[in-house]
Parts: sequence; C-alpha cells; structure tokens
Amino acid sequence: MNETSRRKLARGIHGLAGLVILAAALAAAGDEGTPDPELPTSEFHFVRLEYTDAGGFGGFPGRGFGHWLVDYPDAEYHFTQGVRRLSNINIDDDARMLSLKDDALFNYPWLYAVEVGHWYLSDEEAKRLREYLLRGGFLMVDDFHGPEEWQVFMDSMTRVFPDRPVVDIPADDPILHVVFDMDTTVQIPGIRPLLMGVTYEYGGKVPHWRGVYDDDGRLMVIIDHNMDLGDSWELADDPIYPEHYTTLGYRFAVNYAVYSMTH
Repeated sequence: MNETSRRKLARGIHGLAGLVILAAALAAAGDEGTPDPELPTSEFHFVRLEYTDAGGFGGFPGRGFGHWLVDYPDAEYHFTQGVRRLSNINIDDDARMLSLKDDALFNYPWLYAVEVGHWYLSDEEAKRLREYLLRGGFLMVDDFHGPEEWQVFMDSMTRVFPDRPVVDIPADDPILHVVFDMDTTVQIPGIRPLLMGVTYEYGGKVPHWRGVYDDDGRLMVIIDHNMDLGDSWELADDPIYPEHYTTLGYRFAVNYAVYSMTH
C-alpha cells in the first residue's frame, strides 16, 4: 500500500471513529453541542441541520449518528475563520446544531445541511422547514452526488415545497455576485475522489447550482449538487487539498452568508 492509500484509509477510519465518539458526547450532553443554542450571541452563526438518515451510514437512523455530522467540527471552524477574514460579518466562533423541531431555529437566518442524499424529513419536519424558509430563512445543502442521492434529496424536498420547482440558478442571480463574482462551471470536489484522480463521485460529473425561490424571487434554498464545499472548508489548512478549490469554497461561503442576511 502506497503512502497516499495509507493516508486515505487512515482518514476514513479516524473520521468514522470520530463520528461515533462525537455522537456519544452529544447524546450525553443532552443539548445541541453548544453552550446556549437558544439565542444567538452574534449576528451570524454556522448552524448545522440535524436530521434523520434515510438509511445507510451505520444503519442507525436518528439523532446523534448519521450523515448530518460529516465534516464536523472542522468545516465549522474553517468556515467561520474564512468568513471573518473575507467579510465584515460579525460571525461567532460557536456553531449551532439544531433540529427542525427546535423553535430556536427561527432565531438564525442561515442553515447548513450536509450529505442530503441520505436525509429523511418527516411530514412534520418538512412543514417546519417550509415555515422557516417562507419566514425568511435560508438553507444551503451540500455534499451529495449522482442521480440516486439526488432522488433521495428530492423525496424530502418535494414534501417541503410540493408547489415550488427546483430550478437552475441563472448566471446573473444576486447570490453569485453579492460579494464575489462566481463561476459555476468549476466542480468543487471532496477529498475522496481527488485521491482517486477525479473530481466527481457516484457518476455526478457535472456540477449543478440549483435552488428554490419564493414568490418575490428570493432564493430560499441553495443546492450544491455534485460538489463538496464542506471539504473545501474542512481541509483548508491541509496541503493534500488543492488551494484553488478552497479559495472557491470560501468565496461561495461569503456570498451565501451575506445573501442570507440581506435578502
């Protein structure tokens, strides 16, 4: 086994062990993993959506173990540092973890959901997410790939908005220009395919920026399909991950954060 393969294997083993340990710690803490998740302490927090798995990872659906924890806490840490350096947003070091059943959700303008090709939203959760978004909230979904994971994502999203289409975001949409002018033709990959010499996973060769709009043309949901912005943040200080992808990941992060607070 060569050095690259050993590093890949070690990362996978350590990542799985870390999720198991983290899940146990969060369950024992009896809260959302933050000192006081009910109220913001700054104008912006990284808020991670806690959801039930549709199945797959570990085979255990429910709180504290599943795909929603992927890239935690490195993605939060590096996202926060990048947004702070590249914008004037007063962003807090303390991230949040919230379920859709938690009323504290409505105190935060921005919500991040990772690996949504494995999520499952109940009818109650879909209704709550719809309410959150129609009241001005903003959801970013990330790190899911290929047609099968897209279908799993849409099975829940169509229950959130049965009457609103998911559409491709036009090149002149404000979210692509609010701070940085972004190019949506570049695929931002995860570390796993890069170690195999490609930028795609599960057949998802074409990057897609899609979304759901409200009646006034405000983008409520930004959908990064066939991409992994979470890895571009998480691995920002790891030389194994190419710097130019991290640069793009940070610029999208700043645009999304500013957009969520101004639209």
